[in-house]
Amino acid sequence: MTDRLAELSATGVAIWLDDLSRDQLVSGRLDQLRREQHVVGITSNPTIFAKAVADSKEYEWQLRDLAVRGVSLDEAARMLTTYDIRWACDVMRPAYDTSGGVDGRVSLEVDPRLAYDTERTIAEAKALWWLVDRPNLFIKIPATEAGLPAITACLAEGISVNVTLIFSLERYGQVMEAFLAGLEQARDNGRDLSTIASVASFFVSRVDTEVDKRLDRIGGQAAADLRGKAAIANARLAYQRYEEVFSSPRWQALADAGAHPQRPLWASTSVKDPAYRDTRYVEELIAPGTVNTMPGQTIQAYADHGETRPDTITGSYADARQVLDALAQVGVDYDDVVAVLEREGVEKFEASWQEFLTSVEQQLGAAR
Repeated sequence: MTDRLAELSATGVAIWLDDLSRDQLVSGRLDQLRREQHVVGITSNPTIFAKAVADSKEYEWQLRDLAVRGVSLDEAARMLTTYDIRWACDVMRPAYDTSGGVDGRVSLEVDPRLAYDTERTIAEAKALWWLVDRPNLFIKIPATEAGLPAITACLAEGISVNVTLIFSLERYGQVMEAFLAGLEQARDNGRDLSTIASVASFFVSRVDTEVDKRLDRIGGQAAADLRGKAAIANARLAYQRYEEVFSSPRWQALADAGAHPQRPLWASTSVKDPAYRDTRYVEELIAPGTVNTMPGQTIQAYADHGETRPDTITGSYADARQVLDALAQVGVDYDDVVAVLEREGVEKFEASWQEFLTSVEQQLGAAR
């Protein structure tokens, strides 16, 4: 039987799971995915935690203890999330060890309400890094304007960072600059660069969702022909920029000091439009040195019928640029699209975090 996930992994794509719950940890399902389906990393976000706590009884004992201790709501939220993340880090530790610290990473996001506050983001990132206390942790920081200096500051402190909510090529360039600056500061501070890691999470399917909606409003054949093309083109051009930055003399100086490159991570890779092939955001974004973080159903879909080709990105830059040019010609404003997506991304995570806090508050109240 063909092991399609093994084939994908062999191309240089790291397969990460975009999901986490205590049920998966207790049942051993997470460890099974690592051992049997080539999953070498995990990402979480406020939406994932909101669903996990609302749907599971596995949190009840900890909520009772937190209620007895009389901790604040925010502190209870930290205790619940860091418990799961710490456990997941331990589950993924073999992948971390065998990859020399490149994979086996588990991501925990700072409170999304801090997305526009640099200093509080830095302080929260430090607190979460200390609470989890595992070398294979990633702290997720959004790529807002306020997030960029926080990314640099955290990397300079030796904190590994997953930069999330990247939509635009311009912002991605700023993220790579923040990464390089952070590593340069870490080097100048005498830190071991080989212990610091980072990924840049470039969101994919949400781009098609927003652009397709605008194309449908514009109407006409030219607009219809562009449906479903924006997200993959955008991601491919991001990889082109990655290649440019990480072949520069500036990067080489850091690599010579032991640094690992900041890998592009394709996030939001589940298909939102049922008219599209369910594995398209994996199959069309295969290239060495990338991460694809998928929800469980996308991993299973790829295992069942995914089609692996050695590289579906690096020969397509001209075509990708033509797609963005054509979108502009029919009236799709790229800058507005990515600005809307960033703002909505933060708002959605804030709403999910509030949903999570409300659920925790209700359960704390019932336990008191």
